[in-house]
Amino acid sequence: MSDADSFRAEPAQILLVEDNPGDVRLTKEAFKQGRIENDLYVVSDGTEALDFLGRQGPYADVPRPDLILLDLNLPGKDGEEVLEELKADPALRSIPVIVLTSSRAEEDVVKSYELHANAYLTKPVDPDEFIETVRAFEKFWFSVVRLPPEGDSS
Repeated sequence: MSDADSFRAEPAQILLVEDNPGDVRLTKEAFKQGRIENDLYVVSDGTEALDFLGRQGPYADVPRPDLILLDLNLPGKDGEEVLEELKADPALRSIPVIVLTSSRAEEDVVKSYELHANAYLTKPVDPDEFIETVRAFEKFWFSVVRLPPEGDSS
């Protein structure tokens, strides 16, 4: 057993904020094929995402995510607004946020990083490439990167 294997004994808690059912299905498929055990929670708009993170309403008993996958193009409160509110909250700002979106617009990339996104991934159109992208990101974030412990608001 390597250090990476012993480091993550608990399943990774991942929050996917995505309103496209096809992309949700592909993301679930990619994580199912991956070797890292995880619990994937899905919400479909920005308001739900903030309720989940604030553990409000139906989300009172959900775990704090280790990582958030955030689409920018959401109904109602969009991904940039979610990112801005999340990173302004001392209790939540240490959670890494990966923007996973179909937008290739340079201004979206720049704005996401200005709002303190940890990474920006453009969704490939091809389903197999999409799955490969999610698996590569999963391997990187859960095998290589050391994530902050819960409650670390420094």
